Amino acid sequence: MKEFQYTACQFLVLNQWPLSYTLTALKLLKRIEPDILHAHELFSTTTTAVIAKAILKRPVVVTAHSSGYFGDVRRLEKKLLGKQRLETFCRNVDYFVAISNLIGHELQEAGVKPNKLVHIPNAVNIDRFQPLVEKKQALRERLGIPPNSLVVIYTGRLSREKRPENLFKVWPRVHEEFPNSILLILGTGPQEQELKSQLSPGIRMLGNVGNVVPYLQVSDLFVLPSSAEGLPVSLLEAMACGLPAVATAVGGTPEVLENNLSGLLIPSDDLTALQASICTMLANPNLRLRMGVAGRKRIIAQFSLEMAVNKLMGLYERIAEEHGEKL
Repeated sequence: MKEFQYTACQFLVLNQWPLSYTLTALKLLKRIEPDILHAHELFSTTTTAVIAKAILKRPVVVTAHSSGYFGDVRRLEKKLLGKQRLETFCRNVDYFVAISNLIGHELQEAGVKPNKLVHIPNAVNIDRFQPLVEKKQALRERLGIPPNSLVVIYTGRLSREKRPENLFKVWPRVHEEFPNSILLILGTGPQEQELKSQLSPGIRMLGNVGNVVPYLQVSDLFVLPSSAEGLPVSLLEAMACGLPAVATAVGGTPEVLENNLSGLLIPSDDLTALQASICTMLANPNLRLRMGVAGRKRIIAQFSLEMAVNKLMGLYERIAEEHGEKL
């Protein structure tokens, strides 16, 4: 099979209005003349890819990244002419990639035919994200973290659907029970300033951290209190580093985190369950160790980057074979 180009429309985001984005992207696509267009999210990128298909006569792949109220399908349906756009996508997109079973179900409910749907979950580089067994205390010292502290970590956007404010609400009681506990908040977003006004003892907001690996490696527990998710990469990264997790059972999270095996699943917006689960994990080092080991094994078995790349390349090769000399 001949080599073919891969153009991901998501790479062309210019922070412009949709029409400006589409016109700019179409000019670039005409110059590149890709063999396959791969758009991410069901918005301006997919609209642009479908228009480009009509002009360039090239196949289109689309990956939907989130589910539920904040998901791709629901958000598109609420937009101007959203349902009509969705119908157009269903007719003209060659393959849809679902990163979770829930997203796949929502796409089918929206009209995507099963033979157009491919399941390729998010993945993580298991060689980069791995546990640090030796020199953990030395790394903690370099990061300014007390050696004997219990470290809980959240990594991700500080936005409404992630519910970081719920962590801030329960933390004073967690910290009262475990005075040596520290909550690390890594990330930025629209709620950042609001959350800074709610700081309490033990919470450290570190902002945008270029490399989260060392912070995950020195932590004891990962927490993800979201109200909506696709298939959270932050959870994959934490589990690959051997961290047990407390996470809400939303989106694709239950497809990754096995309750009572690699962590604890709790209902969304249940502050009592969030506090109790964090405290349970902090009080049981053997439980954390067992769940952390089980979690990394699960990531290696089902969510490695190599596996995802092979699946994606397999999809591209299938498309190339189906279109033959047209590519």
